[in-house]
Amino acid sequence: MKTASIHELKQELTTIPPARVQELCLRLAKFKKENKELLTYLLFEAQDAQGYTGSVKAEMDGLFAEVNTSNVYFAKKTIRKILRIANKHIRYMGSPQAEVELLIHFCLQLKETGLPLHKSAVLNNLFQNQVKKIHKTLDTLHEDLQYDYRKDIKRLEG
Repeated sequence: MKTASIHELKQELTTIPPARVQELCLRLAKFKKENKELLTYLLFEAQDAQGYTGSVKAEMDGLFAEVNTSNVYFAKKTIRKILRIANKHIRYMGSPQAEVELLIHFCLQLKETGLPLHKSAVLNNLFQNQVKKIHKTLDTLHEDLQYDYRKDIKRLEG
């Protein structure tokens, strides 16, 4: 079976009555947990982006508190899990500003764990890749926002 393109799906959805669209959305939400999470965000959380970003940060803080700093192997696994969760929420929000904010928070929390980032190649690469991603996304934001976030980035690099 060939999957339809986004354009084809969009055209087809315009021809379907609203009740049928609702039925399709509910069926899609039942099919996969990620679809249900996205639909929850779009229906209940999208209006308050700052509040949602704050709740994601709080979730990340809780997970960082659980990082096993005595064993670097387990720490890396937990940190990757936290990054996966952050990236999932970044995709849901679809906002470059939220992406920069969450990634800066992730990097700051990673530095605060006390793990030897410079001794572990994996952790160092993970950290550096996130900093690169922040810089790349930061260039797409408005100049005033860039200025505000660059202060936080200096704390990361310093």
